[in-house]
Amino acid sequence: MQYSIVFKTIGLLLMVFSLTQIPPIIVDFIYDQNEMQSFIFAFSLTLFSGLILWLPFRNIKKDFRIREGILVVVSFWFVLSLFATIPFLLSESLRMSFGDAFFESMSGLTTTGATVIAGLDDLPKAILYYRQQLQWLGGMGIIVLAVAILPMLGVGGMELYHAESSGISKERLTPKLTQTAKALWKIYISFTIVCAIGYYLAGMNAFDAIGHSYSTVAIGGFSTHDASIGFFDSSAIESVAIVFMLLAGINFSLHFFVWQKKNIFTYWKDSEFKTYLFILSITTVVIFIFLFDSGYYISTSEAFRQAIFQTVSIATTTGFASTNYSQWPFILPVLLIFASFIGACAGSTGGGIKVVRVLLMFKLAMKEIKKFIHPNAHINIKLNQRSVPERVLVSVWGFFSLYVIAFIFILIALMFTGLDQVSAFSATTASINNLGPGLGEVAANYGGVSDTAKWILSFSMLLGRLEILTLMALLHRAFWRF
Repeated sequence: MQYSIVFKTIGLLLMVFSLTQIPPIIVDFIYDQNEMQSFIFAFSLTLFSGLILWLPFRNIKKDFRIREGILVVVSFWFVLSLFATIPFLLSESLRMSFGDAFFESMSGLTTTGATVIAGLDDLPKAILYYRQQLQWLGGMGIIVLAVAILPMLGVGGMELYHAESSGISKERLTPKLTQTAKALWKIYISFTIVCAIGYYLAGMNAFDAIGHSYSTVAIGGFSTHDASIGFFDSSAIESVAIVFMLLAGINFSLHFFVWQKKNIFTYWKDSEFKTYLFILSITTVVIFIFLFDSGYYISTSEAFRQAIFQTVSIATTTGFASTNYSQWPFILPVLLIFASFIGACAGSTGGGIKVVRVLLMFKLAMKEIKKFIHPNAHINIKLNQRSVPERVLVSVWGFFSLYVIAFIFILIALMFTGLDQVSAFSATTASINNLGPGLGEVAANYGGVSDTAKWILSFSMLLGRLEILTLMALLHRAFWRF
């Protein structure tokens, strides 16, 4: 293991991350709410710490291998969350414990959207902006950003890219990895700007529009209000959110190919995209019929409005709420929670198992049924009219096995901390799928759970963000053999 290149890279990344403390400083300067000192201290400490890690190894030029890539990715997500706690800890308006601050920063950066904070409407604007910004940075992944920047600083990024996007994930869009990262960021930033404009035109003020565009495109779910999107009670605002949650849940590689070919029908040629829309449509229809038929909403338009918003928000693992859906007839909250297991598309900013993995597992199941009926038949599994290699299918089942094992262990651990079955199950689902809101004790926020449970959930968020395999590899003893 070449620890010198690991320290050098983490140091560089920390110095880059320190710059993200500047926008909240500007926000506090505008609103004059006395939070500036917290962010200035966070900027200085993060920059200095990064410099300390980087300086001794600045002249090191070694090949960056996959093991170093895995270690940097996992270490940096942890270290980044650690330094991101500083403004939360120093803010007089929050008075948070270290466990709460770490939970909040990990939730933000992994785009989970779970929060321990109540009274968001009364918090200083700089803190509110900072929370939204954390989600925006985590949305596309700080490592993809690093891939675009680090080559200019003398550090290769190939292994970082593969380590951060393990399993089925982002396709290479351009011959060079740096160009790929830049292409993804251009799409990401463009969506953010258009989304903010859409929110503003729909009735949000400029601050809320920018903040919610960050968390919408990141599929994060943090809001500047306790009531989330429901605070605005606006069908126009909800429509903007639905459009951009849908777009952010699609593979960003597919967005690039559509833009490159100038042909919107390219979307329809993608099997994962069609399955994604099919799942969202069926779930919306089922929930709409149940809500209307049960008399929960008298108006068909209101029933459909709530059904489509909650479905898109939860199924894409965004976690916004326009109403308290946990109070719906009990089958519906459970159905929504189960929809988050599927999640968004691979290569998107969403969480969950990912649509393409679920699609491949379904095709595998159908193959086994056909093989049972016709034992001698040779059956290929195809995706986008191409045969799927055996190694990809093995990778899908490997991921799913690790996912189930991790889910069971986290669920049991949470129940040992005192959470009831419903709260523990939904909290595990919400954290490992990077969803955020749960049911039972964690329906509103996570402030009432124990510190031990918060640390377990923080680990679960990171596990979900890195898609299980990267973090599990680090925990395997074979990884550390020289």
